[in-house]
Amino acid sequence: MAALASAGNYFEDLVTGRELVHAVPRTLTEGDAALYIALTADRYPLHCDVEFARSLGFVRETINDLLVFHTVFGKSVPDISLNAVANLGYADVRFGAPVYPGDTLRARSTVLGRRESASGGTGVVWVRTEGTNQRGEVVLSYIRWVLVNRRDPDASTGVDDAPPTPEAVDAATLHVPAALHLERYDASVPGGRAWWQDFEPGERIHHVEGVAIEEAEHQMAARLYQNTARAHFNAHALKGTRFGRRVIYGGHVISIARALSFNGLERALRILAFNAGTHSNPTFAGDTVFAWTDVLERIELGRPDCGALRLRLVGVKNADPATEEQSFRVAGDDGRERYHPNVVLDLDYTVLVPKAPGAH
Repeated sequence: MAALASAGNYFEDLVTGRELVHAVPRTLTEGDAALYIALTADRYPLHCDVEFARSLGFVRETINDLLVFHTVFGKSVPDISLNAVANLGYADVRFGAPVYPGDTLRARSTVLGRRESASGGTGVVWVRTEGTNQRGEVVLSYIRWVLVNRRDPDASTGVDDAPPTPEAVDAATLHVPAALHLERYDASVPGGRAWWQDFEPGERIHHVEGVAIEEAEHQMAARLYQNTARAHFNAHALKGTRFGRRVIYGGHVISIARALSFNGLERALRILAFNAGTHSNPTFAGDTVFAWTDVLERIELGRPDCGALRLRLVGVKNADPATEEQSFRVAGDDGRERYHPNVVLDLDYTVLVPKAPGAH
């Protein structure tokens, strides 16, 4: 008799071209949005102020873009990364139709390619995942690559058909909601001082505050996202592994760093894309996360009222880069340059920002 419970897919199971329709659609509610704020201290008003959202043309406040990301991501975990060692990176992440409380999200993935690791009984798998709402509208599409255990660590397949990934999302594909209008934009709601024109490529914004990630918080966050990856939950199974303890879900680190970035980026309206992202080092309960943002590019969207900013959000643990010397990369023992051990996130992403009234 076949086993009724699933042990998840291993590297050998995730063959290139395989299509996976992920189970358990999720209806996101006001309660989910409130709990997300409680777990991250996020303050972007489009996601928590219904009157502000309506003044910009939205039906009501929208579900935080990152809560949408984590929910779609969480749907994929039982099929893609239940047996993962780590999620390694992202590319071509595009946010689509706004998600409102009451919307139901579904997800499906396609395996794009694989590469067997030289040692360690693992392999890297690339997938594209797409999330849709109950009307079939795409709310999110992204590529991610994940380090997955092999079922048989000693059996080598030699497979290597890793796909190319774009360096950045094409600006022409960025989704600005059709209903958005900024005639009634009230800058006193988010606060801050900077409009789109005020951000200069090359400048760095230190976000000042730091947040310690507690054990209970990251466990609650992963449960909110229905992310069942063993690396975040099963302390007993992890005793004999490389780290010997639970690793913070990397997406939660993105959420913490993004929430910290409100100080200096108050008027950013929504996330349009992730161009590239790397969880450069693991984060554990008890670590304190700080963040800075490098402004990479101002992007015209062909609108007089708003433009896009391409930003680099860097998360650092256990060192305050605003007041302490903090290297970004260091030379390893083999002479190759690597991320400094304190650097836990390197995210190249694009946000929508209003232009100063009357500046066009």
